[in-house]
Amino acid sequence: MKKINTLVLAFAALFTAVSCDTFLDRMPDNRAEVDSQQKIRALLVSAYPSTDYMLVTEFMSDNVDDYGKNNPYTDRFIDQVYAWDDVTETDNEDPESVWGSSYLAIACANEAIQAIEALGGASAGLQAEMAEALLCRAYNHFILANVFCEAYNPATADKALGVPYIETPETMLKPEYERGTLAEVYRKIERDIEAALPYVSEEYYVVPKYHFNVKAAYAFAARFYLYYEKFEKSLECANKVLGSQPAALLRDWAYQAEMTQDYEVLVNHYIETTLGCNLLLMTAYSKMGLAFGPYSVYSRYAHGEYLANTETGIAITDLWGGNNDTYYNGMKIYAATNLDKTIFWRLPYLFEYTDPVARIGYYRTVYPAFTGDMTLLERAEANVILENYDDAVKDMNAWVKNIAMEPRELTVERIEKYFTNTKYTVWDTSSVMKHLHPNEAIRLGPERGTKECMLQCVLALKRVESLGSGLRWFDIKRYNIEVDRRILNAAGRPAKKTDTLVQNDPRRAVQIPPKVRAAGLKANPRNGATGTESTNE
Repeated sequence: MKKINTLVLAFAALFTAVSCDTFLDRMPDNRAEVDSQQKIRALLVSAYPSTDYMLVTEFMSDNVDDYGKNNPYTDRFIDQVYAWDDVTETDNEDPESVWGSSYLAIACANEAIQAIEALGGASAGLQAEMAEALLCRAYNHFILANVFCEAYNPATADKALGVPYIETPETMLKPEYERGTLAEVYRKIERDIEAALPYVSEEYYVVPKYHFNVKAAYAFAARFYLYYEKFEKSLECANKVLGSQPAALLRDWAYQAEMTQDYEVLVNHYIETTLGCNLLLMTAYSKMGLAFGPYSVYSRYAHGEYLANTETGIAITDLWGGNNDTYYNGMKIYAATNLDKTIFWRLPYLFEYTDPVARIGYYRTVYPAFTGDMTLLERAEANVILENYDDAVKDMNAWVKNIAMEPRELTVERIEKYFTNTKYTVWDTSSVMKHLHPNEAIRLGPERGTKECMLQCVLALKRVESLGSGLRWFDIKRYNIEVDRRILNAAGRPAKKTDTLVQNDPRRAVQIPPKVRAAGLKANPRNGATGTESTNE
């Protein structure tokens, strides 16, 4: 059942049809007037996206393998996503829905900002509401830029295509937009974040974890500056979240291990608002709870035993001399006909009935958009890039000791030795190590040198921490990591390579939705290919 956003994909609001004589006498889209603090607060609830990026970016990443055409658990939409094709199929989580949902949220933020300014702004005691609106506007543009644009590179951002940065409510029937440059988008995101941070408050929130509270705001700023390659500022913002004793903001895996090991119990605990680790929670139309849960949904493309044992969750236990059993709450293993999943239970599968009798409705989930655990690893990454290796190791040890029982202490020397002795992944022989090709500002240094080994380590930990959340894709883009597509055989081992996402491959930027291109917005470049046909067998 396809959900239709009220904001069409060319951004324009769906205006009510009226005659020329009366058009100027009424609100063009019959929107309610937002003329009080209470109405502004209510409007800001809609300034968070209702469709997330997770499914698209997770299935575009190296966190899934192809189990072949004999596995029936797929559809045309996910085939296109996995193959990095330009998506033409419709789905509640397709790029069209991500685009429309984000711009609808931006429209709500802009309406709130305009209303706040009309009521007197800061002088009317609306600083906190303005801060939330600015953060929502910045966050939605940040997601759009990282999905639909190439990764930020200071050397090329002034020429790279951006996304339209919408700063005012719609007032025209057919507004025209230009994409501008990625540099312009990032400058405006930074401007909105910097204007918001001093005034963030959570005093008026009923449930602060579903809004940009103080810690969530700084966690967003830390991630933004990490991607913006302003590493000192990223570090500064991460420190505002974590301080020098981050333990209280990390997930209590030891406690979770003592809980009833039932899928619904564990995933519902994972998204608890009372947990210090969950900085910002969002709801979304999403099948991620099914795709990365104990179900066959989309199992043609899955995170299975081979990936877990060679690249991700179980593979990295070698760093601390363990195995899956050394996790407080290890990966869950499913092996059956057309089902090979080795996963962590994290996101819930929820269903919203629109017609209980007909039993139709929408798939939903709740997910942590920002957590203390990921902010800790992002701080470690910033410290590695700045060559503050001892600080980085301290944070990586905090993460490891929190998720695993009795791990060996990580040191710079142990990390260097481990990754120096690890072969780089090739399509048929996986490892936790992949060639990195970052921007010049990161100054990677010699292959297998200290900085590369440290980055390999923190990226491996981030990959496990974010498994099933879509964030791995952004690291693939930022570090220009090549990804091979391969078909696994009946034994679950690589049998055939079908494609490679090479360095600077234009498919790293998801194609602008067809309806938006039809409205005149410039498409992302492709290497002469249409990108509309899947190459999967």
